[in-house]
Amino acid sequence: MTTDLDHLLACIHPARTLEQVECRASEAINTFPMPSGRVGEWDEFRYLLIRFLRHLDTHLLSLRKPCPAGPDFEWGRCAQVLMQAYGPEGEKAAFEMARTGNEGGLYGVLKEVARRMAESYAVNETTARVGRYWNGLSADEQLAVGDDYLRRYGHLLPSELTEGSAARLRANLPRVLREHPALVRRMAQIGRT
Repeated sequence: MTTDLDHLLACIHPARTLEQVECRASEAINTFPMPSGRVGEWDEFRYLLIRFLRHLDTHLLSLRKPCPAGPDFEWGRCAQVLMQAYGPEGEKAAFEMARTGNEGGLYGVLKEVARRMAESYAVNETTARVGRYWNGLSADEQLAVGDDYLRRYGHLLPSELTEGSAARLRANLPRVLREHPALVRRMAQIGRT
């Protein structure tokens, strides 16, 4: 018998969340028109990244056409992703990579931006699905889901979550469910090695 938990776990499975978004990100990289492998001017770099982010959003969100929000806002989003990827001066580091061709050059920067954006969108989608599911349960149902999840996946979880009465797991089950796709992916990768 398929339970609501089974349905949720199928909906947030890495093949339906992480991998689908990653495929759309790869398609965005492969279809983005780049003038060359290097960018020599700061303004050219900014404009190119803004265009790429629009193109990427169109693919990741399956939009028919880009929804530009204005260059300042869009550059702010780009800079934030670059800082997450390359540190507090990330936009400068990324520009140097694009300018010199070092460490993957412009293509490497675009791949990193696409990877991070895809991961962010997949996490947001998973968070929304888990939240909708969890908030629709009664307190008794939440306890039952905790028991069911522990029975099925407890052996894969860190012992600090499962020791004793598994109170930490039960208290943090929505977070554990949000991280379930990453857990499944790690287990699949372990199985391949």
